Amino acid sequence: MFVPRAVSMAAACRVKVRSLLPLSRKLSTDHPGFQGGAPAEPPVPPPTPPVRERRLRRDPSGRSVLLFPGQGSQFVGMGKGLLKYPNVKEMFSAAQKILGYDLLALCLQGPEEELQKTVHCQPAVFVTSLAAVEMLHDKNPKAIEMCAAAAGFSVGEFAALVFSGAMEFAEALYAVKVRAEAMQRASELVPSGMLSVVGRPQAQYKYACVQAKEHCRRLGMEEPVCSVANYLFPDGRVIAGHQQALDFLQQNSRQLQFMRTKRLPVSGAFHTELMASATEPLKEVLRQVEVRRPEISVYSNVDGKRYMSESHVRRQLAKQLTAPVKWEQTLHEIYERAQGENFPHTYEVGPGRQLGATLQKCNRKAFQTYTHVDVVADED
Repeated sequence: MFVPRAVSMAAACRVKVRSLLPLSRKLSTDHPGFQGGAPAEPPVPPPTPPVRERRLRRDPSGRSVLLFPGQGSQFVGMGKGLLKYPNVKEMFSAAQKILGYDLLALCLQGPEEELQKTVHCQPAVFVTSLAAVEMLHDKNPKAIEMCAAAAGFSVGEFAALVFSGAMEFAEALYAVKVRAEAMQRASELVPSGMLSVVGRPQAQYKYACVQAKEHCRRLGMEEPVCSVANYLFPDGRVIAGHQQALDFLQQNSRQLQFMRTKRLPVSGAFHTELMASATEPLKEVLRQVEVRRPEISVYSNVDGKRYMSESHVRRQLAKQLTAPVKWEQTLHEIYERAQGENFPHTYEVGPGRQLGATLQKCNRKAFQTYTHVDVVADED
């Protein structure tokens, strides 16, 4: 029986971690309830949630926050050494059944060009991040037991929701599969991409996008797209849209007060209206999977606010595809506190250290208690 210890929190007690899913019902694509990987019949209604007790005020320094990375953090070799931790082998075995290919081999051996593809890297980051949670639980169970909040960047939000008990591992992974395939198809419709930008304090990112769209219209494009897709940290943005718009921004970076620009290795303009065609497939799968209210605070990319209900989760996850990721605003929400109050310990669980870098730029005091959970653990 597949019973991950660490990726779903018990509502009544942080010490006892609830099972993510019964393997017999959730994980086999041969099961009558799964046809082509999608549930053929409505999921079993969730049990009535327990009454949430009034929380006593605790010293924040004894609490923890988990941050889950998104697409772009993947690399060949991630997951090496994690298989010795409880449940990780079962997670990758379940992923192979759901996805239809050997995700573990792809993570460990590549090839890199296959891992970089949207259809592969989103499930890879999702599973590897939750595998890192298993390692963290084994090495430092208190970090899991005392977790008060979680947030994930783009696809990382699904991992945060699984960790919080709002979604089951297998169903969330299938939703990630549908999401990744739909985003891949949308990105292939027109040449588009994403541009990382670090600007001077006087840079006006939205106005720069307006200028880029005007340039595209002069080229004969009828409905050019160019907008801020990620708010990362003060003066740090990712702008996404048609390739011609991004070319304009790079060619005119000096006049636009951009200090540094860099094309991201992604296939399309994620978190813009160019992803509109991917929204309906994701909405459809989210209607079929079981969703519960998170048992800890989980923050939405769409507005940086906490998820409040099952319908709120479904609505925001679908909206997230075409809305900018407000990561800077999310970090402000998580770490806002009175002057002199302690900060929780932050763990970045998953490949890469990008979220730690953004935390350092947004809140240096919170970063002082940051730890990266390495997904290339040492082998015995």
